[in-house]
Amino acid sequence: MTFTPTSLLITGGAGFIGSSTVRRAVAAGVSKIVVLDALTYAGHRINLGDVMSAVTFVHGNICDAALVNGLFAQHAFDSVIHLAAETHVDRSIESAAEFVQTNVVGTLTLLDASMRAWAAPNANTERRFVHVSTDEVYGSLGPTGHFTESTAYAPNSPYAASKASSDLLVRSFHRTYGLPTVVTNTCNNYGPRQLPEKLIPLMIAHALSGKKLPVYGKGAQVREWLHVDDHADSLWLALTQGAAGESYNFGSGEETDNLRMVERLADTVDEVSGNPKGMSRALITFVEDRKGHDFRYAIDSSKAKAAFGWQPKRTLAHDLRAVVEWYRDNEEWCRLVSSDEHSRFQAAYYKDREGTGGAK
Repeated sequence: MTFTPTSLLITGGAGFIGSSTVRRAVAAGVSKIVVLDALTYAGHRINLGDVMSAVTFVHGNICDAALVNGLFAQHAFDSVIHLAAETHVDRSIESAAEFVQTNVVGTLTLLDASMRAWAAPNANTERRFVHVSTDEVYGSLGPTGHFTESTAYAPNSPYAASKASSDLLVRSFHRTYGLPTVVTNTCNNYGPRQLPEKLIPLMIAHALSGKKLPVYGKGAQVREWLHVDDHADSLWLALTQGAAGESYNFGSGEETDNLRMVERLADTVDEVSGNPKGMSRALITFVEDRKGHDFRYAIDSSKAKAAFGWQPKRTLAHDLRAVVEWYRDNEEWCRLVSSDEHSRFQAAYYKDREGTGGAK
């Protein structure tokens, strides 16, 4: 049976994945969409520019229980897509506390508000709480194998541990209180409006400006890449067709090691910029590896394929050039989202390494 949301809360909707998810909900014709975002360094109103008039935007923190409970009372949400999170692995290594606060305490605040609001009086009204998570909760794979929904959690970074904790809280609220939750875990995303601290937009920006392209270790770590709009489609499927209490993995099947990805980006920048062949590859520089760097992530999406007919529509071969062109053509966006706080972090963490981009 398909669930049709009528009053939807999207947390973190001014971020990279969040803004694409908001666009997906707007396109689906949801009658009321409320976006709650704290507008930290990773969230920006500019990301919602073309759909801002179609949503109610609230500037606030998911850890603010009074605010969250008030929004549930005011808007009578029947659904939540919870995306608000601290996500950058490098940041979590330097400062784990804020990841626990946002990813764990913030998730608990939303779960508690949902439970209270949905307990009564309309007990027969169908509702859904979709919690968006990551493949990093499963830990690290060797050269073969894939994560499934039954893979034991084994997080290796403070970021992954905070997301694993939030996943387990969501599970507990379903099992203990009957909250109609769905958990999704996905691989690395790419696409427009991704903050230039992550691998793909950072390497594009550096190559476009002739800066070094620093790669952790030997660049042998393997990641799976999913276009952000395909991810937004998967979240819509999880919301409207997902079964309460279930978890679903969404992946693209497109694996590549980090060095090969940087080489592809360098070559694509040269193509779109008219540079001599190999000009940007010459900027690749190997730097000290990140602490606890997971070797490989890969997702088995067979459960989602069987449940929803899930299939990504976009591929790196077809869409990577368009992503490079988007960042080339949106220098003003890159300037606006590169806040002083973000710049200070990059300078302090990477020092003379000029940034490497996280796995996520």
